[in-house]
Amino acid sequence: FLNGENSDIKICALGEEWNLHKIYLCQSGYFSSMFSGSWRESSMSVIELEIPDQNIDVEALQVAFGSLYRDDVLIKPSRVVALLAAACMLQLDGLIQQCGETMKETINAKTVCGYYNSAGTYGLDSVKKKCLEWLLNNLMTHQSVELFKELSINLMKQLISSSNLFVMQVEMDVYTALKKWMFLQLVPSWNGSLKQLLSEADAWFAKRRKDFEDDIAFLESEQGNAFLSVFTHLRLQYIISDLASARIIERDSLIPSEWLSSVYKQQWFAMLRAEQDNDIGPQEINKEELEGNSMRCGRKLAKDGDYCWRWTGFNFGFDLLVTYTNRYIIFKRNTLNQPCSGSVSLQPRRNIAFRLRLASFDSSGKIICSRTTGYQILTLEKDQEQVVMNLDSRLLIFPLYICCNFLYTSPEKKTDSEALLENLES
Repeated sequence: FLNGENSDIKICALGEEWNLHKIYLCQSGYFSSMFSGSWRESSMSVIELEIPDQNIDVEALQVAFGSLYRDDVLIKPSRVVALLAAACMLQLDGLIQQCGETMKETINAKTVCGYYNSAGTYGLDSVKKKCLEWLLNNLMTHQSVELFKELSINLMKQLISSSNLFVMQVEMDVYTALKKWMFLQLVPSWNGSLKQLLSEADAWFAKRRKDFEDDIAFLESEQGNAFLSVFTHLRLQYIISDLASARIIERDSLIPSEWLSSVYKQQWFAMLRAEQDNDIGPQEINKEELEGNSMRCGRKLAKDGDYCWRWTGFNFGFDLLVTYTNRYIIFKRNTLNQPCSGSVSLQPRRNIAFRLRLASFDSSGKIICSRTTGYQILTLEKDQEQVVMNLDSRLLIFPLYICCNFLYTSPEKKTDSEALLENLES
């Protein structure tokens, strides 16, 4: 191959020449059909290759042709996209598969967006899926300025809408991450540190607010309109349930006021149902409801020890305390035992639907170990506690990331007339 010995065909492309052998080239679907059909190239000894794909360069062609002469090819991660492009053009299935495996093994903050886009272009669905998983796990647990800059609107929409997004703290932190991301999409030349990013973004949006009439939100402006579809996937009901967060949302004026009025109304009715209609919470697991409307929250445990916390926000009088101790994770419905800054429900029993996930990551953001409870319903009496996960010490690698999905109220039952009206409208 390297010396072109006994070559019976010359391939010219991108200003280079390769003296090759038809018997080897026929392993490629591209050349096989070229030589066996009634193409004029089938009898030619010099073939000029048109290379329509700009990802393909001379080095990628060299490795792709060379792969026909030997079984194993060493693929450098920095070269994998160019090589994948060449392998797809030449229809080299084995090499395409090898590129896919290399990509899956080397996903990190620097490569993930490029790999995701290339996997979409060249039809590697399993790589695309792996990149999406990596982003769901790392977008909030390991935030970075570079990653925010690279994430497209469509990709961010997929991440924010997912119930599998590994949220750190609460939904308000998802909003804050989106604010930082939107600022970087609009001002890509900004190159400060992650620590400075939020205050810079806030200052930039505050300046824009002065340019608009009072009644228009940033997302309704010409500049903000492109991002509307991403922000629609925020679960606003879990942001406005906390006073400090609700005030920031109102102050920022990024989100259209109609969205907020509708959520305030929805939450008010949910509270009245819990207070006056004895809604004790979800009765059964409704996966669609849980995935689309659950509260998403999380916590990082830096090292082994005893932890006890609650996530902020008013949850209809259900004060949920979470404890990690001796490798157990415990949920407690605090009612009268411990002080609580808000009002608590005195209903004898309350239900929550939940899913709890744990994960540890290596330095490139790949999951080392993970556990999940799956979706469950838990019934708790006043001040009752329940172990929800018992961990094997061999699986415990710190820092440990905990992520939960919760539903505290059952979905509102539609009256017959409402259901009929909805059917007519659809």
